Amino acid sequence: MKEDTRFDSICAREVPDPRTTAPHVLPIYSTSAFAFDSIDQGINIFTGKEKGHVYSRYGNPTNEAVAEKIGRLEAFGLDIEPGCILFSSGMSAISTLIMGMLKSGDTVLSQGNLYGGTTELLTKLFQPLGIKTKLINLKDLNLVEESLKSDPSIRMLLLETPANPTLACVDLEAICAIAKKHGVYTFVDNTFCTPYLQQPFKYGVDFIVHSTTKFLNGHGNSIAGAVVGRDQSLMQEKVWTAMKLAGTNASPWEAWLVHNGMKTLTLRMDRHSENALELAQFLEAHPAVEKVNYPGLGSHPDHLLAKKQMRAFGGMLSFELKGGLDAGKAFMRKLKQLALAPTLGDVDTLILHPASMSHLNIPREIRMENGITDGLIRVSVGIENVADIIGDIEQAMEA
Repeated sequence: MKEDTRFDSICAREVPDPRTTAPHVLPIYSTSAFAFDSIDQGINIFTGKEKGHVYSRYGNPTNEAVAEKIGRLEAFGLDIEPGCILFSSGMSAISTLIMGMLKSGDTVLSQGNLYGGTTELLTKLFQPLGIKTKLINLKDLNLVEESLKSDPSIRMLLLETPANPTLACVDLEAICAIAKKHGVYTFVDNTFCTPYLQQPFKYGVDFIVHSTTKFLNGHGNSIAGAVVGRDQSLMQEKVWTAMKLAGTNASPWEAWLVHNGMKTLTLRMDRHSENALELAQFLEAHPAVEKVNYPGLGSHPDHLLAKKQMRAFGGMLSFELKGGLDAGKAFMRKLKQLALAPTLGDVDTLILHPASMSHLNIPREIRMENGITDGLIRVSVGIENVADIIGDIEQAMEA
């Protein structure tokens, strides 16, 4: 065949897409930029007269399809159409939301029993930049009310419920009502629950954050995050702009892996919850255990609140060994089957010792004050046969 283009030009240029029918599975749009049909189309897209993709940092079809699905799940059964953006990690999602919504002089009100990385982000990164943090007991609604009333610099309430790693819960409906009265934004880290077990939008929350790395993906093969916002225009004007300028977007490959994992979300979360409840009941009866933190237990102080806010009680629990730090480390050394890993939400069971791992850099007095004791063990209960999970934990405690 006679070519009217030179050999090396053929090598360098893209080929036309030969697709004739739609793919059954979402494609990965692994492209940094998108080509315009004409200069006029390019001008129209850049000026906002026409919708279109420009550059994958601004938006990518794979990312947008997956974000739209997460938004639909969080708003399922509700009369709202939220906006959702995917980020390079859960921490990236939290930091971009704060960058987009707050300015120097503003304050974030939160709880002391947060994920250690979130606490460090607030105190070590944002505080020196002028965005202050105030940590209080968010279960004390009078204290929440008084804090908002007395400090007009508080512009955002950051919540975890259940909290990491104590599984303490806060009343979303009551806190959102107080926040709205004072014109303060609320955002909830819903990573532990996923929208299958808890839908914070039901209770008036403004923003929902996920580390999609965890239960949404479920397979430990991707790091990404998401912010879902009740107000689409606010998401576009503030959060998308911060993402675009800071370059905190997710890659389409990571987004695709999250989408692939979400296909089994309901099946996995049901099994996680069943196994976690059975393990919690075993631990509660064990003589080496001082305390079990699992909202599915009737003995948990927030059991009734969790029952109101959650469809089931999830796959996360923690328990306190008698003997403190030494007992915690000794237990971890004796495990044979279960993985020691600083993550959660995978299909297999993962165990963490917060005092020597995830919360190592949190001052001990803050840890202890919020129930993150030296002997606390966090368990992300997997979907294995529960007898094998209990068996390995039992032999480690006996050893």
